[in-house]
Amino acid sequence: MLTGKQRSYLRKLAQNIDPLVYIGKNNMTETVINEMDALLESRELVKAKIQETSTLDAKETANEMADILHAEYVQAIGRRFVLYRRARDPEKRKIVLPKDSKRGVK
Repeated sequence: MLTGKQRSYLRKLAQNIDPLVYIGKNNMTETVINEMDALLESRELVKAKIQETSTLDAKETANEMADILHAEYVQAIGRRFVLYRRARDPEKRKIVLPKDSKRGVK
């Protein structure tokens, strides 16, 4: 579970990345889920965009994808959303989250 400070840090990082996953008229297919899973493992922070042809809501889709992929919802703005999942392989970890000194959360 992300703290407010960590979520804020990830939102700041997400400002500088382009969407890597596009969800179209077929909505959340197995291919989209697998692509998102692979990107989360390699990049940890992924931005997705829901195309105009899709009827999905960004926040609902982001939360559903986060549940499926065991990731953390970071934010949803307009038709875009951001998810974070720490890489399982310690050698692939790129993002170091700030610690919350008040609650002792790492």
